[in-house]
Amino acid sequence: MSPTRDAQRLPAELLHADELAALAQSDRAPRPAGWRLSPVGVRRFILGAAADASGPRCTRKIFGNDIAVERAIVTLAGQRGLMLVGEPGTAKSLLSELLAAAISGTSTQTVQGSAGTAEEQIRYSWNYALLLREGPSERALVPGPLHRCMAQGQLLRFEEITRCPIEIQDSLIPVLSDRVLHVPELGDAAMLLSRPGFNIMATANLRDRGVNEMSAALKRRFNFETLQPIRELKAEAELVAREVDRLLADDAIDTRLPPDVSELLVTVFQELRSGEALGVRLEPLSSVLSTAEAVNVAYSAAAEAWYFGAATPSPDTLLRHMSGTVLKDDADDRRRLADYLRLVRSKRGKQHNWQQLLDGERWL
Repeated sequence: MSPTRDAQRLPAELLHADELAALAQSDRAPRPAGWRLSPVGVRRFILGAAADASGPRCTRKIFGNDIAVERAIVTLAGQRGLMLVGEPGTAKSLLSELLAAAISGTSTQTVQGSAGTAEEQIRYSWNYALLLREGPSERALVPGPLHRCMAQGQLLRFEEITRCPIEIQDSLIPVLSDRVLHVPELGDAAMLLSRPGFNIMATANLRDRGVNEMSAALKRRFNFETLQPIRELKAEAELVAREVDRLLADDAIDTRLPPDVSELLVTVFQELRSGEALGVRLEPLSSVLSTAEAVNVAYSAAAEAWYFGAATPSPDTLLRHMSGTVLKDDADDRRRLADYLRLVRSKRGKQHNWQQLLDGERWL
C-alpha cells in the first residue's frame, strides 16, 4: 500500500514514511533486537527535532508529555507491557500508533476492545472448511493480531482494554509472563515462542475506570504511563492549527485556520477544562474538552466557511460548532457554559475577537 488520496486516513507509517526512511538511514545509535529504529531515533520521530549531524528534521507529533514518551520507549525495550492511561483526547492512541510505526514498521496490528471482543479475535481462529476436512493443522489456523505479532516480532496495540470482559483481559497474562502462546488444538508440544521485538501496548480511558477493572495480576505485567492534557496555550494552539490545516488540505478545502482563531478556541477549551477563568472559579463541565475535540470544532468552522462562501472561519462560528462538543448529555452543562460566557462578556467583551466569539452565542 502506498500513500494515496483514495484513503481517508493513512496509518502513521505511511503518513510519515519520508521521516521514517530518513531516520532508518541515519540512525546509528544502539537498538534493541527486532526494532526498526533505536530508542534515540524513536524519540526523535515522536518528539521532533531540527536537522543536525545526528539525524533528519522530524516534526513534533506529541506535545506536553515528553518524559512519559521517553519512559514508554524504555518500557517497550524490555519485556514488560506498556499501559497508556489518561483522560479522553490525551493522544494515547496516537502515541501507541507512532510507537508501533517507528519500532515495528506497522501500526495496524490492533485489537479494539469492547464488550463483544472474543478471545479468537485476539489470539487465533480457524478456517472451518479446512478444519472439517483435515482436522486441526497449521494450514487451517488463522492467526489473530497477537499470533502475528509474536511470530513476526512486532508490537500489538490493544485499544480500550478495560472495555473488554475481565476473562478476555486475563488471557494476556501467560503471554506477558512467558512470551509463549499455546495452541492446544495442535497437540501438547504446539506453542509459539515470541520473536524479539514483540510486546503489547494497551490504552485505557480514565473515564471508563471501573467498567471492567483490570486484575492485579494483569496490572503487575504492565508499566503504567499517564498522559496529561496539554497545559501550554501556545503549544496546544499550534497543534490544533497544524492538525486542522492538514485535515483541510487532505479534503481539498482551500482555506486555513487563522492563528488568532486557533488561540481563541484553545483559550476557551482550556478555561472550561480547568474550571477557572480570569481568576474566577467556575463549575466544571461534565464533558471532557480534549485537544482532539478542539480540532474537530475548528475543522467544522473552517469547512463551513469554505463551503458556504466565507474566506476564512470567523470566531462567531466557533460557538455554533462547539454546541455538539460542550453540550452533550448533561442538561446542566448549558447553564455552566452560559455562566462562563457571562464572565467573558463582562471581562473581555470589548476585545474584538472576543466580541465576535460572543456573537455566536445565539446559536447555542
